Amino acid sequence: MKQTALRYLPNFITLLRILAVGPVAWLLWVEEYTSALLIFALAGVSDGVDGYLARRFNWKSQWGAMMDPLADKLLMVVTATLLMLKDLLPLWLYVLIFVRDIVIVAGAALYRLRFGPFDVQPTTLGKLSTFVQILMVLSLLLHSATGLMSDAQILVIINICGLITVLSGVQYVVIWIRKAARE
Repeated sequence: MKQTALRYLPNFITLLRILAVGPVAWLLWVEEYTSALLIFALAGVSDGVDGYLARRFNWKSQWGAMMDPLADKLLMVVTATLLMLKDLLPLWLYVLIFVRDIVIVAGAALYRLRFGPFDVQPTTLGKLSTFVQILMVLSLLLHSATGLMSDAQILVIINICGLITVLSGVQYVVIWIRKAARE
């Protein structure tokens, strides 16, 4: 029985990450950046933990496969939106991040409608883009909470994030075009 209940631990951790979105949003709204940084960082660590547990012990589930990336995206969207509204994240980068995601989802949807089901595999550049976006959010929160990072350092991170986001988006477009051309 104990082993059976443990197999749901990755899903429970994912659920906690979804539930963390509200407190992070509120803390950002009231400019409690230290607390928001702590919860955002814990949510990031939890993403690694639930993925490790699911793979290591084969505690994978359909719900987890669907909700884990959704939880990550929800946390990122809400956090980025509030950072942009608080003038901590430039509007141009906010738009780039969302255009990239829309292009990826639209490409997948169009491919599925035209050719049927497929197995989506994130690219190394796509994973790097996500990692850099998370690093950028953590940097903005750290800067806002403590002032430990300079404005120049934040600008470098923002520009790197923008560049990698664009490169990743272009790569996904090329992948969808090539995949469709082979069909």
